[in-house]
Amino acid sequence: MQTRVCRLYGQDDLRIETENAPASAHDEVLIRVGAGGVCGSDMHYYFEGGIGQIRVREPIILGHEAAGAIVALGPDVTGLVIGQKVAINPSHPCGTCSYCKKNLQQHCLNMKFFGSAMPMPHIQGAFRDLVNVRQGQCFAISNQTDIGHAACAEPLAVCLHAVARAGDLSGKKVLITGAGPIGSLCAAAAKRAGASEIVVTDLQDFALNVAQQMGATSTINIANAADDLKAYEQDKGQFDVCLECSAAPAALRSAISVLRPQGILVQVGVAGEIPVPFNPLVAKEITITGTFRFHAEFADAVRLIDRGDINVTPIITQTYPLETAQEAFEVARDRSKSVKVQLSFAN
Repeated sequence: MQTRVCRLYGQDDLRIETENAPASAHDEVLIRVGAGGVCGSDMHYYFEGGIGQIRVREPIILGHEAAGAIVALGPDVTGLVIGQKVAINPSHPCGTCSYCKKNLQQHCLNMKFFGSAMPMPHIQGAFRDLVNVRQGQCFAISNQTDIGHAACAEPLAVCLHAVARAGDLSGKKVLITGAGPIGSLCAAAAKRAGASEIVVTDLQDFALNVAQQMGATSTINIANAADDLKAYEQDKGQFDVCLECSAAPAALRSAISVLRPQGILVQVGVAGEIPVPFNPLVAKEITITGTFRFHAEFADAVRLIDRGDINVTPIITQTYPLETAQEAFEVARDRSKSVKVQLSFAN
């Protein structure tokens, strides 16, 4: 069977090509992709040729946020049927390394994560009409669930893991810096976890409006109302937890200023070297914790979306056909008018 693929050859060199999809072997499932979300890492690869020290060194099919329908089953597959709609987990840990054995699969030493240029050869992604995945990476959804919504399971899983790293949020005051897809989904996850107040900051009103629809109790545009956040510095800080999703040095500084003593800062956004104001960090006994990908949370994310417990509709701001992928990437980096841009693979 023929499949179109969205393949990156290097910085600003994205091509839609056609090739043959291999037959499903062993426990593989062939999926006709219906929707795929453009992630920040995809944009870094396209616009910059890499992320930090990770560079695109060979052609790579992008994409790790995807969902579709099963069209063929390998001979060893059980429990799945042709025609079934599934969300695709892009994470494939080896299951045998020291971290997998400690139930830290997100730190697998032999991880195969869709659309990743970290290893060599690169791990090819899901931006294609037809993709083979392992049975264990398929999570069934109901026929009523929108395929674009199901493709949001991966970023939601990232946010569920980030919120879990913060501990119990019941009744807590939470600050989220950055209202992109991850920030907005973190708002939904924090609300789901019982936070009493969720304040989201950003520089764009468009994104803040989406964050409000996803669960923020209030929003602050730092570009024109920064003083609104300063009010939370009173009495050494008012927030119990900050989910820092922007990776902007200014956001990190402000987060430390408004966190209460012994508050928790979860660094969700990733970037290069970020200067950290250590004096207030130490004086206020603030805990900084990292968060990386997910494991069990993917199944949780699929269930929450499938049941309608978290409605991801507001974050999907644009959908483009695969053949206009370059235009989709351009719109995705314009945060004044987009949050989550998706590709549609309908023929």
